[in-house]
Amino acid sequence: MSVIDKDAPGSCAHTHNGLCMPDVSRKAARRRLAIARGHLESIQRMLDDPDVYCVDILKQLKAVQGALAGTGEVVLRGHLEAHVATAESRGDTSEIVDELMHALKYT
Repeated sequence: MSVIDKDAPGSCAHTHNGLCMPDVSRKAARRRLAIARGHLESIQRMLDDPDVYCVDILKQLKAVQGALAGTGEVVLRGHLEAHVATAESRGDTSEIVDELMHALKYT
């Protein structure tokens, strides 16, 4: 297992088996979730307005889904780049693949 320097750029202090989400991925995911939150808040306000057209609400719901999907893509890319691509050098390829397959519901 590799040792991560918690003071190195892009590293983190909290790890699972010595691994963590890269800071750049964490920040991008938080930005996308903030966008999703804004859309959700908009939907809540729209639902309080009896004059709001249903299709407008559906559009906002689609925007939330897109923001969440984008967050998933950011987290997945960060995981692939930081953990999957380096699994062989750490000797935990099988565990990393099994973990990802389970997370994505393929097993």
